[in-house]
Amino acid sequence: MDKVKLTIGMLLLCQWSIAQEFLPNAYPDRVVLNVTETPTNSVALSWRTDAATGKGMVQWKKADDSPDMSVGLDSARASVESLAEEDRSANYFNVRLNGLAPATTYTYRVGQGTHWSEWFQFETPADTPDQLTFIYVGDGQNDLKSRWSRAIRKAYATAPEADFVLHTGDLINRSGEDNEWGEWHYASGFIASTIPVMATPGNHEYKKDEQGVVRLDPHWRPGFNLPANGPKGLEETSYYVDYRGVRVITLNTQMMNLDDNLRTAEAQWLEKVLRESDGKWKIVAFHHPIHSTAEGRDNPEIRELIKPLLEKYGVHLVLQGHDHTYGRGTGNPALEKPVYVVSVSGPKMYKQGEGTWMEKATTDTQLFQVIQIDGGQLAYKSYTVTGKLFDEFTLAK
Repeated sequence: MDKVKLTIGMLLLCQWSIAQEFLPNAYPDRVVLNVTETPTNSVALSWRTDAATGKGMVQWKKADDSPDMSVGLDSARASVESLAEEDRSANYFNVRLNGLAPATTYTYRVGQGTHWSEWFQFETPADTPDQLTFIYVGDGQNDLKSRWSRAIRKAYATAPEADFVLHTGDLINRSGEDNEWGEWHYASGFIASTIPVMATPGNHEYKKDEQGVVRLDPHWRPGFNLPANGPKGLEETSYYVDYRGVRVITLNTQMMNLDDNLRTAEAQWLEKVLRESDGKWKIVAFHHPIHSTAEGRDNPEIRELIKPLLEKYGVHLVLQGHDHTYGRGTGNPALEKPVYVVSVSGPKMYKQGEGTWMEKATTDTQLFQVIQIDGGQLAYKSYTVTGKLFDEFTLAK
C-alpha cells in the first residue's frame, strides 16, 4: 500500500511539475515573427505575458554594429487579448511593423517597463522577384520538446538564411492544451523569433466545445499574427502571400472536411487567387493530402474539389502533412506538375501505404525540407534529422 501511495504521489508531482513548466510571467515569451501579405516592407509580431501585464510594446531599429540600441529607435503599442484557462491566464500581444525597407536587417525587442525580451534580428527580403528559400515541415505534433526539437533545429542549421518556415498543420497534438504550445515554442526557440512563421492548422488544432461545435484552438489566433486575406470565417488559417514573385497559398482543409459552405467558399477563393496570380511560381500548402501516403487513409472530397484547380492553374508544388509518412510524386505520369509532397517532422509514424502515385516514399523517418527558387528553377531537397539528403528534384520554368 505504501508503494502504491508513493507511486501515485510521484505521478501527481510529475503532472504538477509539467503543468508549472510553461507558466507565463511579466517577461515576454513565445515571441513569434509572422509573415504578412507584403513581406518586403512589413512583418507581424506576437508574444505572451502573464495576465497582470496589461500593456505591450515593440521597439525596433535598423540593425548596426553598435551595442547602443537607443539611436534610431522606433516603438509601437501592441493590441492585447486575454486567454484564460483552467490553471492559468495570460495576455497575448499582436503588432505589425509597416514601412520597412526591403533587403534590410532590423533588430527588435518586445515588452514594457522593466520587462523586455532579448533583442532579435530579422532581414526583410529584397524586392527583386523569383528568389526565395524556405523550410517546410509536416506534423510536429508529439513529443515536441524532446523529439521534434531536433528536426526544427537541424532545419535551421541547414538553411539559416531561410525567408520563412512553413508548417502544414498539426503543430501540436491536443487542441487547447497550453503545455503543448509551451513545448512547441521551447523547441522552436529563437528560430520563430528571427525567421517568419507561415502556418495552417490541421485536425489536431480543432476540437468540439461543450455545445458540440468544432472550434479552432484558442491559442492559434492570439499566438500567431498571420494574414487575414482569406475567405470569411477562415482568417489567419487560409491566406496567401506573394513573396518575391512567388505566390504561396495556404488552405484550411480541416474546415473543408467539416463545413459544406466553407468548403465551397474556400474552393472559389482558391480559384480566384490562382487565376489572378501573375507570379512565375505557385505553391499551395495544406494539411490533408490530395493523395495519401499512409495505409487506410484517403481524402476524396478534397481531392475531387481541389486537384482540378491545382492542375488547371499550373500550381508547381503542393505541400501537405497529416499521414505521418513521406511520399512524393505527381499522381499523373503524364504531368510534370503539380508535384505533391507529404512529409512528417515529428516522431509519430504511420504504416506506409501502397499508393502508385509515389515516386519516392519512406516511413519511420523524421524529415524537413528546404525549397529554393532562383529565377527559372525550383530546387527541392528533403533531409533527415541527422542531415542526410533523402530526396531531391528540380522544376524548371
